Amino acid sequence: MSNKIDPAIRLDNFQKRIQIASWFVIVCLGLLLIRFFWLQVIMHKKYSTASESNRIAIITTPAQRGLIIDRNGVVIANNMPSYSLEVTPSDLTIPPPELLDALDKVIKISQREKQQFLRAIQNNKKTESFSVRNFLSDEEVARFYARRFDFPGVDVQVRYFREYPYQHLGSHLLGYTGKVSIKDKEKLLAELEEDSDENTPDDLKAIRIKGIQSVGKIGIEQSYEKHLRGVVGSNQVEITAGGRVIRNLSVTPSIPGSNLTLAVDIKLQYLIEQLYEKRRGAAVVIEVATGDVLAFVSMPTFNPNAFVDGIDFDLWKQLNESPEKPLFNRPLRGTYPPGSTFKPFMALAALEGKYRTPSQAISDPGYFQFGNNTFRDDAKNGHGLVNMQTSIALSCDTYYYMLARDMGIDAIAKFMEKVGLGQLTGIDINGEVKGILPSKEWKRNYYKDPIKGKWIDGETISIGIGQGYNSYTILQLAQATAIVANNGKVMKPHLVKVIEDPISHERTLTVPSESRVVDLKPENIKTITEGMIGVNQVGTGQVPFAGVSYLVAGKTGTAQVFSLAGKNYNASQISEFKRDHALYIGFAPADNPKYAMAIVVENAGFGATAAAPIVRQAFDYLMINKWPGGIPEWKNAH
Repeated sequence: MSNKIDPAIRLDNFQKRIQIASWFVIVCLGLLLIRFFWLQVIMHKKYSTASESNRIAIITTPAQRGLIIDRNGVVIANNMPSYSLEVTPSDLTIPPPELLDALDKVIKISQREKQQFLRAIQNNKKTESFSVRNFLSDEEVARFYARRFDFPGVDVQVRYFREYPYQHLGSHLLGYTGKVSIKDKEKLLAELEEDSDENTPDDLKAIRIKGIQSVGKIGIEQSYEKHLRGVVGSNQVEITAGGRVIRNLSVTPSIPGSNLTLAVDIKLQYLIEQLYEKRRGAAVVIEVATGDVLAFVSMPTFNPNAFVDGIDFDLWKQLNESPEKPLFNRPLRGTYPPGSTFKPFMALAALEGKYRTPSQAISDPGYFQFGNNTFRDDAKNGHGLVNMQTSIALSCDTYYYMLARDMGIDAIAKFMEKVGLGQLTGIDINGEVKGILPSKEWKRNYYKDPIKGKWIDGETISIGIGQGYNSYTILQLAQATAIVANNGKVMKPHLVKVIEDPISHERTLTVPSESRVVDLKPENIKTITEGMIGVNQVGTGQVPFAGVSYLVAGKTGTAQVFSLAGKNYNASQISEFKRDHALYIGFAPADNPKYAMAIVVENAGFGATAAAPIVRQAFDYLMINKWPGGIPEWKNAH
């Protein structure tokens, strides 16, 4: 048999193999075409964006923060140019940790600054520059430039930082700015989501957040953050694969933040802070007709500049652990028993509710007996025959013990709520507290336990003289005083008076009109006012207001801080922080009120000796432009 294969069969086999190979090639080409279609058509947007991102980078341009200016044009928060040591990671030739050690030999860099820099560059694009050290001195800049060739990717740039030129002055009302935290970023993103159009790209939102270098943490800086920070700009640049910038493609300029004109008179603020003479306390001055807060004092203060570039740990610990509580915003968050400053409001409540008439009098024996308890007057033998006006002028406790009994706690609470005591004023900084306006409902809610939460009639008696559960902020006392002085018209207290647009320069009032009106009879306000005038003419305020050339309506107060359990009060035998608080409320001129003020000097004793003299000198400045002797003039204060 022959071993030769028929040529026709071999040709047929060869053709079959060619067909199989051809089909294999066709299938492979088909798969390639399908993959090509998938990448070029279906996934085009995704990969095109990724490609552009590798070729094009966005460098943010921070916006200038708006200025904060007092009512007379004094700039009290501005932006200070500073030399900053900047590093662009894409230009580095050595690892960042080694670079920092080398730079440290030329310009001192703290361990904290090194850690902050290394954290900052971890999750950010290499085209961005990052600050290693801020606030370089001229000597440090010169020293770096002498060695600049040793540090490719490192340069000195000018950055703007928040500056508070008067340092400790008005720190609680201004607040401060600080570096953006994780919580701040989350809040900024939420704000941008709320404010942005639905067509705003996510990458644009990210750019705007990334370009915000600092935010307000407390005070006006925080509550007006959206107005102050402006809008971040950006530079679109072409880069190499290594991250080096080749050219600028487009520029979107930043928009500066709005400037804020305060209601505050910083000269008055300075005067009152000086008059405290290192004592603790709070004071608020309000312009009656507008609600402008002319002074917002919390003592002691702190230097907000310490927070701008990140506060030193030791300083933070010192401030935070100090028994003086310099970081505590006393007018906003501190609550105090009002003491006898409560009496004019009690008297007005009695007139409005027809529990008393102005001429109705009592005989004061120097005490008031209620059940088994004896409530004593400060005058051991009493004040004799006392009507409403003399009860205010002479601060007769017995009169108000009886009045509180007759009115009852709920009637008292209902009126005090109307004038704003125990209520949020709505002032334009965050963190305000309500304090305590006692009532039967309040006690039930506070204690929960039905037995402990039951109101005892004897508790009402001490409420009448501003003690007991009474606890209000000095801001509330100033606001209530302003409402009475303004014949019941309620102007929301505010620290910022005008917001000025940086582009159009349009100026917008923050509080253009009254919030509400409390229905108070003019004749009743007149009765209370005459009693408060008497305080400074024949009563407890006559010494500090001796020789005053204008009419002042006021009321001194001394509020008990620590229960003596029936023992006699002797300040020298009690630790300082348990001594009585000194208070004063008032308005001037009494015959045409323009300014209202409330003040507490903590643990300072009698309101007439510690608080009233400060009010006198503040009113002298406002009314007759008089500056007290012994206090440095404002022009020399900075």
